[in-house]
Amino acid sequence: MKFLRPITAVAILMLLPLFGAKAQNSTADTGYSPYSIFGIGDLAKSGSAYNASMGGIGIGDRNIRYINYLNPAAVTARQTKSFMMDFGVRQNNVYYAARPAGSENTLHSANNVFNMDHIVLSFPIWKSSAFKFGITPYSSTGYRFRTREGRDELVSEMGDIEYYQLGQGGVSKAFFGAGATFFKRLSIGVDGEYLFGNITRYTAASFNTSSSYRSINSGWNYTLHGLGAKFGLQYEQPLGKKLVATVGATYSLAAKVGGEVNRFAYGVHGSSSDTIVNTTTKLDGYEIPAELGVGFTLRAKDESWMFGFDYTDQDWTRSVIDAAPGTGFSPARTRAFRGGFEFTPNRYDMRYFLKHITYRAGAYHELSYYSFNGYQVAATGITLGFSIPVFRYFNSVNFALDLGQRGSLTDNLVRERYFKFTVSFALHDIWFLKPMYE
Repeated sequence: MKFLRPITAVAILMLLPLFGAKAQNSTADTGYSPYSIFGIGDLAKSGSAYNASMGGIGIGDRNIRYINYLNPAAVTARQTKSFMMDFGVRQNNVYYAARPAGSENTLHSANNVFNMDHIVLSFPIWKSSAFKFGITPYSSTGYRFRTREGRDELVSEMGDIEYYQLGQGGVSKAFFGAGATFFKRLSIGVDGEYLFGNITRYTAASFNTSSSYRSINSGWNYTLHGLGAKFGLQYEQPLGKKLVATVGATYSLAAKVGGEVNRFAYGVHGSSSDTIVNTTTKLDGYEIPAELGVGFTLRAKDESWMFGFDYTDQDWTRSVIDAAPGTGFSPARTRAFRGGFEFTPNRYDMRYFLKHITYRAGAYHELSYYSFNGYQVAATGITLGFSIPVFRYFNSVNFALDLGQRGSLTDNLVRERYFKFTVSFALHDIWFLKPMYE
């Protein structure tokens, strides 16, 4: 498919600057959640629309039609001479609700964010080995809070006072990995990872009606970077003539996150401003803990169906994470349970195109890496999706819908109900073929 090569080149040239801009010019549009006020923000869900439509599974999955970067060993699931690329976009639509302590009123809000999600490319190395590289989001920080002073004694003396809190930015992950298959069934892979990004946290107290007081603006600018590694293995076992079972495991090493933090504060009075603090210090102590994941899939050899299950575990309790005083925040051990399946009516039907479409569904339950006053925030959802084949080989357009809820209206938490829509494009081409001429 010679026409795919210029398309792929143009896509890479268009998408890579966007990912660079995302890391260098952080904005609140990288994500939005009240829970992103803590630590390095709201952790992103890994995987393309292929994974997202099946609850996020991928540790035990091998599929030669898609790049599955959730397990480094899965890069070897491919045609020997195939070039593969996957890039996607994601739309997050979230509806928030909160009930302040001692109140029967429920506060509501909503936010919609559209972003580039990932770009991953994979090439063959030699026979049963291959490598990949790509960029994906790791976390996002985005929140905006505004409240008014309600204490009568302060209002009577200082007038109308407003308090602001703003967070924006995010952390991206670039990775380069390789894998190889041994004894036809055992695949092993490793990814090198580089985390980078910027996060800004800003607070302000504004005196709107009194000219006797200066408004105070302060905050922190974080420039973050760190190195990590992820190891993976997968083992395939035929079960009779029609089924193949695959078990997989991944292990991510703990990653130190360093960088710089700029502490700033200035007072504003009328049209003039005075710098109170502006210092830059080295950032130490941040650490992303090690993560263990296991999974399995059972697949029909004719590719008509597959189902699988994943479990991941990551202990954040010993991590150093910035938290707002008085919030009751503490890091927690995060665990995730994911399951999903796919079904294709007849991939090789010559008459009906709709039978070529692959349909997927899944579900998940995740415990977040933070708790409040002893209550750990959990997210539960269902996923749906499908893939439409395009032209020849394994090119496809993939769609995923994630419907879920995080948090609740009890325990002084914020309830987030969301639907997230992901579209990714899987491109496939065969390289190194020698045409024959008569």
